[in-house]
Amino acid sequence: MMSRGDGFLAALTEAVDEFAREREWAPFHSPKNLSMALAVEAAELMEHFQWLRQQQSEALSPEKKDAVAQELADVLIYVVRLASRLDIDLEAAAWDKLEINRQKYPVEKARGTARKYDEL
Repeated sequence: MMSRGDGFLAALTEAVDEFAREREWAPFHSPKNLSMALAVEAAELMEHFQWLRQQQSEALSPEKKDAVAQELADVLIYVVRLASRLDIDLEAAAWDKLEINRQKYPVEKARGTARKYDEL
């Protein structure tokens, strides 16, 4: 995989890794543990939307939006840390996956539908 640069994700990865190094958390940051922590944070994100109607989920109060932002940040930090621990170029992986999805969901077949690629 080829990375498209050393920008935001590279800087964030270094900051997250340094944060963990300073606290000597490497023994606790196995891929298994990080993936589980990621799932927990994703569940905490979902909790903010549980039982809301679609319209409500699109019109969050400033306080709720801030809480959602904090959960999104937690999810991103765990994704970045997990990729770092597995030596995965996350930026390259995301670009590669976007290209795969472009092929699985061609515009002419996928526009306006939520059907899965194998149902198009």
